[in-house]
Amino acid sequence: MSWCPAGGLSQIPARGARVLKTGNGNVAVFRTFDDKLFALADRCPHRQGPLSQGIVHGTKVTCPLHDWVIDLSTGSAVAPDSGCTSTYPVKVEDGLVYVDLPNG
Repeated sequence: MSWCPAGGLSQIPARGARVLKTGNGNVAVFRTFDDKLFALADRCPHRQGPLSQGIVHGTKVTCPLHDWVIDLSTGSAVAPDSGCTSTYPVKVEDGLVYVDLPNG
């Protein structure tokens, strides 16, 4: 794993996301209304919809394709749906956001 820059905190909209393009697929970095940050693989476990385009509410995001709700802290779908997408550690240093991504 290695810490990759994701831009400044101000570049991630509150209740929105910023997409990082990686060699292993896109990663969405989400920012909640109260400035908590989460990073998930940018694909819903249902039909691979782009979670970064979904609606953030609390610490969850609703997939724009079929309304599955994904918990941002675990990457798990909220019941009655089931499935999971990958999550990644996030940190902020001097106003810059970093995501710990797998090497490769």
